[in-house]
Amino acid sequence: MPLDFQGFPNAAPPTASAAEARQRVAAARWLLAVAGMVLIMVCLGGATRLTGSGLSIMEWRPLTGWLPPLSEAEWQRLFDLYRTIPQYLQVNRGMSLAEFKGIFWLEYIHRLWGKLIGLAFLLPFLYFLVRGWIARAMVPRLAMLFALGGLQGFIGWFMVASGFFEHRTEVSPYRLVIHLGMAFVIYAALLWTALDLMHPRQRDAAASAASEATGRLRPWLRAASVLLVLAMLAGGFVAGTRAGFTYNTFPLMDGALVPEGYWSVDPWWLAPFEDIPTVQFNHRLLATLALLASLGAALVARRPQMPPAMRGPCLWLALTAAAQYLLGVVTLLLVVPVPIGTLHQGFAVIVLTVLVWCWHVLGRDRPA
Repeated sequence: MPLDFQGFPNAAPPTASAAEARQRVAAARWLLAVAGMVLIMVCLGGATRLTGSGLSIMEWRPLTGWLPPLSEAEWQRLFDLYRTIPQYLQVNRGMSLAEFKGIFWLEYIHRLWGKLIGLAFLLPFLYFLVRGWIARAMVPRLAMLFALGGLQGFIGWFMVASGFFEHRTEVSPYRLVIHLGMAFVIYAALLWTALDLMHPRQRDAAASAASEATGRLRPWLRAASVLLVLAMLAGGFVAGTRAGFTYNTFPLMDGALVPEGYWSVDPWWLAPFEDIPTVQFNHRLLATLALLASLGAALVARRPQMPPAMRGPCLWLALTAAAQYLLGVVTLLLVVPVPIGTLHQGFAVIVLTVLVWCWHVLGRDRPA
């Protein structure tokens, strides 16, 4: 047997399949790291919204703007710009330059982090592409993910610009929900792609039998998925309308299960998006139904005929949905303190993580 220079037997050269597996795992870890950065970005976005920092920077420089103001003259110029918008004139009138710097830094970090996410995706992507570590079929999907990231940057500015109108002191709740929803889409796509790389899907007899056994689980998981996503988006409208700062009791709203004035605005179709009693009640209702559906999925997954691989993900879905529900109640009762409100928004991504995990495990018997 040939020996290496230390006198030990040489290991057999790795097979092509083993090398490909290592390359897939490396690419998956890269995508998981980027997804983690997106999670932090969602938390930063929640903090900027709750502190009113998002409108402090009135210029959009996606390719430049890496450095903060480096002179007092530049600080004063940016502060003078901020003092022209309704948020300053109606909410923060009299704010000092030092106080302006306080809200500026949070929004600056938020935008800088977005640029860093772009680099963290693009540079490894090019490296893996040049090295041939990415399957040709995967390249369009990854390129689309990068394009979605660029689109998200534009949507973010589109959202911020809505706060410069004469009648607004906050950003448009519609644009906020679009921005938040796109963040969820990008995160879920990153996570799903990473799971595809780590666990390539293939069909075999055992997997097909498992698929048949999950017939009763799929409706529960589908209901939980729809309700959880709707509850998350409804939470965006709660944030955009600041509905969380009213009706700070639970489970009743001003002593009633259904608040007075529910769905009573004109035109009626704007109620779920702009009417505060309706917005908050709908978020509560969707969250409650989502929790019940998640608990149902977990119970069905524990049946003996269900594949054991589904029990853990569905149990975690129920646990994270319950934790998010409790966190939402605490956020409401404490009248949305910044740390708890930020945690509530960020934990929605944790629930989404488990939701994607459930569906990926459920779909591993499907053709890749």
